[in-house]
Amino acid sequence: MKTIYLAGFDVFAPDARQRGVQMKMMCAERGLVGLYPLDNEAGNASAIFAGNCALIDRADAVIANLNPFRGAEPDSGTCFEVGYAFAKGKRVYAYLSDTRTMRQKLGQTDKDGFSVEDFGLPLNLMLASAATLVKGGFAEALAVFLAEQA
Repeated sequence: MKTIYLAGFDVFAPDARQRGVQMKMMCAERGLVGLYPLDNEAGNASAIFAGNCALIDRADAVIANLNPFRGAEPDSGTCFEVGYAFAKGKRVYAYLSDTRTMRQKLGQTDKDGFSVEDFGLPLNLMLASAATLVKGGFAEALAVFLAEQA
């Protein structure tokens, strides 16, 4: 049975556990095992880090929520998890509700005058190149993963 690590800032939501249960149920209904970061019941930062890396190590693939979190960029912890999974040779599927390019969203420069990259991608090229980008939400990313397995 294939396992999927379910990465994203959903773990910070008031209903974080319910979100995890829902995503894991969606996986189970399709013959997959979802591994949610809160499955790791560690109590301090270093144990959470080690436990989540271990969950990614166990996973066959990662589905990551790369929607903006606390600003214009995705959650930094999720970005690390994407990079870690990519470095381990795992397939990564990232979902976004807004797939306009960085330039379309932010313009040529950001509010501080820094240039915005212009590669026609909705995310920084390092994230966009490490993942299969899917417009929509978790269900759409899960469907793309399953289609690639067929």
